[in-house]
Amino acid sequence: MKKEFTYHDGQFFLNGEPYTIISGAIHYFRTLPEDWEDRLKKLKACGFNTVETYTCWNLHERQEGVFDFSGLLDIVRFIETAERLDLNVILRPGPYICAEWDFGGLPSWLLKYPNIALRCDDPLYLDKVRPYYGQLLSRIRPHLCTNGGNVIMVQVENEYGSYGDDKTYLRKVVDIYRENGIDCTLFTSDGTCRWMLSGGTLPEVLAVANFGSHVPQILTLREFQQDRPLMCGEFWSGWFDHWHESGRDQREPDEVMREVNTFFDLGASFNFYMFHGGTNFGFWNGANGSANDYGPTVTSYDYTAPLTEAGDTTPMYYALRETIENRTGKKAPDIAIQNSPKAPYGKLTLTESAPLFESVDALATPVRNAFPRTMEEIGQDFGYILYRTTLTGPFEELPIECGEIHDRAIFYLNGKQVGVYERARGGDTVRIGLDFGETATLDILVENMGRINYGVHLLDRKGILGGVRLGQRFHFGWEMYPLTMDDLTALPYGEIETQGKVPAFLRGKLVIEGTPKDTFLRLDGFTKGFVKVNGFNIGRYYNPAGPQKTLYVPAPLLRQGENEIVVFESDGYEVPVIEFTDKPILHT
Repeated sequence: MKKEFTYHDGQFFLNGEPYTIISGAIHYFRTLPEDWEDRLKKLKACGFNTVETYTCWNLHERQEGVFDFSGLLDIVRFIETAERLDLNVILRPGPYICAEWDFGGLPSWLLKYPNIALRCDDPLYLDKVRPYYGQLLSRIRPHLCTNGGNVIMVQVENEYGSYGDDKTYLRKVVDIYRENGIDCTLFTSDGTCRWMLSGGTLPEVLAVANFGSHVPQILTLREFQQDRPLMCGEFWSGWFDHWHESGRDQREPDEVMREVNTFFDLGASFNFYMFHGGTNFGFWNGANGSANDYGPTVTSYDYTAPLTEAGDTTPMYYALRETIENRTGKKAPDIAIQNSPKAPYGKLTLTESAPLFESVDALATPVRNAFPRTMEEIGQDFGYILYRTTLTGPFEELPIECGEIHDRAIFYLNGKQVGVYERARGGDTVRIGLDFGETATLDILVENMGRINYGVHLLDRKGILGGVRLGQRFHFGWEMYPLTMDDLTALPYGEIETQGKVPAFLRGKLVIEGTPKDTFLRLDGFTKGFVKVNGFNIGRYYNPAGPQKTLYVPAPLLRQGENEIVVFESDGYEVPVIEFTDKPILHT
């Protein structure tokens, strides 16, 4: 049956009745599908009536023209789960989403087009947006409230006013929505600065505002649309961390509740960002900053939200439920919820090793070119890229110089590590000289630590930019191995013979008796890399940098009996022992 969601006279209406949106953000792609119902039940049991989510173009279309809406990306299943719980949905399809997500959700293959202009009325860019929207919106359309579903609002772009002011572009996004049958309420969201709202709003589309405190600033919206409802599209309940930071303190519930009460005092709707943050699995985290001030986001997206990364309730959660009950005069739904049990599975010795340089041909086919190319130029999105070449003497001792490195490089001469360089932090100067008849193999392993997701520096190509020189002389003739690390099944493991030999994949078997439980992985003594659990990449670790010290391992990834644990360590480790504990350590 068709639902009617409208607004007039400064108020939202659902089926003719006044309606205040009390929404919480849960990103389907940051939480395993097996846990969606648990997180949504907890949202409902807290007194919320709506869930909000972005969509991630870069995962739905990792390769141009190849679409994936399965498993972790099954947004229809997420929407239907919310509908069974009588939760409405706010959808934010971008195409750009920010979200502390790689490239703000834009697919990296856009960058193989040298003349493309992002997020504006560029015909090439819009031609790439349309097929994705066609695939996505055809799945969403049956679930619109206008078709009897639970999707009540769809966002146009995202915080566009902090980036640009191309109203023609915004209207063309609207046109694409309408062409694909999206006939529900549309909206834009921006910060409350006039320059943001003037750049990102359309007079014919509802505008909402994003902020984390000082709720009365929402009244700035009245300067742009006097007769429309007030809504905060993102009320920031916490914040996120970058590597090399000390971590954040939890916001005090009393402080946040004062802000929430002000929303009710003003008759405003709001969306808690985040209600449940989840995890930046794989290599999907974004980064902030610029070419020279670069901060990649950590694996956890806990966000100090009302629900933790593992979906546990917090004091903030219960304060929210009490406030919502008091202000709405309605008791929160009586839904049984509980935190998941956690297990300290203890220490695990990794017994097998596959050194990267001995295994690289099992992982990737090299691309050969005179000039070192970026990941995007050779069609790679995530992971690492290995640049390999042969240097031939004679030449005096000279420094190895790279134009730019995005983002972290380890240098090897004849298989021996000789230097590390990290973007915005600097590193070692590597020098080499060769005599007549001498040769040396130079390997440069570059890690993409996350594309910039916000601001004017979105064109963040990865790998080596601008070539490699010996002194002032460019060196030509390279092999480039695209190491996405998607499939590691072909790795030729052997027993660990040389302690600490890196870069390498280390493997062990975790044996679980009974039903698996959530757990957290510590890698004390390891330096930097990522971990796969039964083939699923649970994310990066970076121990010297901090603040995050554990990786979340959701129970659905585990199974009774043997579990394959693979650690890729790029820099060095003390002993091949890791530990599964029942408590997270996110802030040092």
